[in-house]
Amino acid sequence: VKQLSEDITGWQNKEKPKESFPSGFQWATSSVSFKTEGGWSEGGKGETIWDRFGHEGLAFANQTADLACDSYRKVDYDVYLLRGLQVDTYQFSISWARIFPTGYRQSQSEKGAQYYDQLINALVASGIQPIVTLYHWDLPQALQNYGGWTNASIVEAFKDYADFCFSRFGDRVKIWNTFNSPWVVSHAGYGTGVHAPGVKDYVESSYQVTHNILKSHAEAWHVYNDNYRKTQGGKVGIALNSDWAEPSDPAKPEDVAAADRYLQFMLGWFAHPIFVDGDYPAILKDQVEQKKTACSDSVPAKLPVFTPTESKRILGTADFFGLNHYTSRLVSNSDGGCTPGPDGVGDFHATVDPTWSSTASDWIYPVPWGLRRLLNYIATEYLSANKLPVYITGNGMPTDYSVDSLTDTSRMDYMRSYINEALKATLTDGVDVQRFTVQSLMDGFEANQGYSQRFGLHYVNFEVGSRPRTPKQSAYLYAEIIEQNGFSSQKSKKFKAAERPLTRRLAALPPSETGLVHHSFDTSSAQPLRLSTNCPSQNGCTDQVSLTLLSSNTQKVRWPAVWKY
Repeated sequence: VKQLSEDITGWQNKEKPKESFPSGFQWATSSVSFKTEGGWSEGGKGETIWDRFGHEGLAFANQTADLACDSYRKVDYDVYLLRGLQVDTYQFSISWARIFPTGYRQSQSEKGAQYYDQLINALVASGIQPIVTLYHWDLPQALQNYGGWTNASIVEAFKDYADFCFSRFGDRVKIWNTFNSPWVVSHAGYGTGVHAPGVKDYVESSYQVTHNILKSHAEAWHVYNDNYRKTQGGKVGIALNSDWAEPSDPAKPEDVAAADRYLQFMLGWFAHPIFVDGDYPAILKDQVEQKKTACSDSVPAKLPVFTPTESKRILGTADFFGLNHYTSRLVSNSDGGCTPGPDGVGDFHATVDPTWSSTASDWIYPVPWGLRRLLNYIATEYLSANKLPVYITGNGMPTDYSVDSLTDTSRMDYMRSYINEALKATLTDGVDVQRFTVQSLMDGFEANQGYSQRFGLHYVNFEVGSRPRTPKQSAYLYAEIIEQNGFSSQKSKKFKAAERPLTRRLAALPPSETGLVHHSFDTSSAQPLRLSTNCPSQNGCTDQVSLTLLSSNTQKVRWPAVWKY
């Protein structure tokens, strides 16, 4: 950690890297099933742990994800927004309970599978590659009733669910994440309990959850590798989340060691078994053993043990390294005593620099240089032998619900600076970063924070039942970055809306019937496309686009002329 920090600090003064990413670099945005879909009990969908969490009043202001962004009924709307962004790929998650309401195949909902067929087909038809996450936190409540991820039987249930998804969607889906941010599941879902299912047990449950998630991931990978890879030609990996840990004082060996422990307890907990040797990091195991000896009356951590067969089964089960990264911490050595949790067991203390700017989240502070350090750490720690590519599967920051506007300058600054650090890591440092995913496509139900925080490139009006979306200025900026495949050395005279040639266009209506909004940064003189009034509200498309195929002529679509809200 110390050497890496010193090296990159020196590199900052070198000649600036080229301003564009390599040809073929992929640009993406994302969404999460329970945060955006709504339709919580429609089409035969089963209850999830987040449905239960919200209905029990455990989220901010007793809010629920029952309707969320209503994406369950707005596939064309959302894909249209993606076309405006000009993204190459769209990462979304499948709700296990929408496919298997009870978590098991015998309860399969055909309507649930058809919803994802519709979304995937719309993406493919628009030239956008679907990237599917099998699990992003919304476990079927029926499985949680039997312990959820603490119950070893869930491994076979997840394996069967993954097998169904590969079989049903794999002819069109070529990139799969088995899990997204599994550390959050173990830490917040079963450790601190601030997330669903609200279990507060960092002594045993949290570690058992990680154990079963790793085994579930491995089984899913092997199912694909054995039964589908040859015919479908796809890739399967996992999206791991991690902060960067900077030693509070790089001159102190104890702080350097503490920063490494922070990374091993967060990232290494999952990455080491998959990418290194099939087992947990030695540092993590040593800390647990030391605490077991020192705290015989109140052991703060019980770490399960992999059998040799399980370790062999887990090792190498990734075709890429997926990384979610949002912020960094300053880490110092600190005696954690017998306190459960990573800080206590890991003997470290994490803080932030008071000069770092804040966001609506109490844990996300913009520290762009941390991404470059983390990418180099990953390349050295986990990818030096296998040379797998890195996909940045999530990066973003929230603004406050009450003050967020379409002019989201802070998000634009955050996005620009983090993408620039990924560019440096790619071109100057030689890290094989092949994709950048901005989180997220639109505002949504942000777990225990409800709707109090907005992560989206598109503003969602949650006060209106039709949940209209509006592109923020960050959406226009991202579209411009995508168009340039990075950053242009020439400043544009005018900041235009993103455009993508379409084979479909909107039915034309007189301006008085559309309520079009003109944006000062949209200087195109082309005749604007307009909304159709022939879109019945019962289909969930009020104030949306009528994607009627009017002719084979291509048409440039400009957001401000389409979305008035």
